[in-house]
Amino acid sequence: MLKVSELSVNYGATRVVDKLDLELGHDEILMLVGPTGCGKTTILQALAGLIPISEGRIELGKWTSTPKKLVPPEKRNVGMVFQDFALFPHLTVEQNVCFRLKDTSLADHWLKLLGMETFRNAKPSQLSGGQKQRVALARTLAHDPAFVLLDEPLSNLDAALKDSLRWEIRSALKAAGVPAIWVTHDQDEALSVGDRVGILNKGKLEQIDTPEACYAEPSSRFVARFLGEASFLPGNLEGTNVVTEIGNVPGTSINGACGQVDILVRPDDLSLSAQADDNNCVIDWVRYEGESRLYAATLKNGVQLKIRESHENALAPGSHAHVVLTTTHPLAAFCAEPVAPSSEI
Repeated sequence: MLKVSELSVNYGATRVVDKLDLELGHDEILMLVGPTGCGKTTILQALAGLIPISEGRIELGKWTSTPKKLVPPEKRNVGMVFQDFALFPHLTVEQNVCFRLKDTSLADHWLKLLGMETFRNAKPSQLSGGQKQRVALARTLAHDPAFVLLDEPLSNLDAALKDSLRWEIRSALKAAGVPAIWVTHDQDEALSVGDRVGILNKGKLEQIDTPEACYAEPSSRFVARFLGEASFLPGNLEGTNVVTEIGNVPGTSINGACGQVDILVRPDDLSLSAQADDNNCVIDWVRYEGESRLYAATLKNGVQLKIRESHENALAPGSHAHVVLTTTHPLAAFCAEPVAPSSEI
């Protein structure tokens, strides 16, 4: 089990990672997300031993690394998968995977499992981006690492390939029974692939929990906004029920919120329709998404909501419409804040 306690990293006088605490199970996949510059890659480098830590400790099996007792990278048995593949261009697929291996049986296993067996003699220049990443993963797993760090491994691939390869990587990591920390900028990737998700903000871990908990019950408005489209609707929390001007829904208090609250509303929690009477909003803008349309609509109280509807439900910007809460699951309720002016995007 990988255990990280009070881990901090400073670059000069600037603290980049601040008192990080986390534990990983024997085959758990933790997805790390956060804005650019929040410390995601720095955490991976610190865990790999590539940069020194300022405070805290990293423990894995027989070794513990601290600021005063740094365990070098070669002693940590860590595998790393990068976004740029990091393959040797002059070596074949087999030679890349078997690099510095005495026993190549695991290399054969992972080449076959990842569908690269027939490309053993190919050079990296002859492979597609997805094939290169499979080779990089096979090389990592063939060295039987104690844990794996993945730094945006799919960022250089096209959208269609990302969707399939993310599941191949997850399956391979689970088959290897090895814990992994996977850094990504893709929220959909984080929510769908990870056993848990950690959301970083300015070097601090704002929340670490299951994807479902982070999405439905975020610990802060920052987490709520970062993990998908988020709107906040004023209401009154009465027990476990929230009363709003567009409907009543079950509510879950976040951080002790009560009375006047703002509930977190996702686009799929709402329904939008054109009506001749009882209109309660104006359409600000619409984005066509293929199977759906994403709308922004402003209520009479000035709050802007985002609503996702079928592509068949076509309403024009500037038109009046009726929006209502349709969800039956509890919505996260935060302490109320002053209403900010809406803005078009």
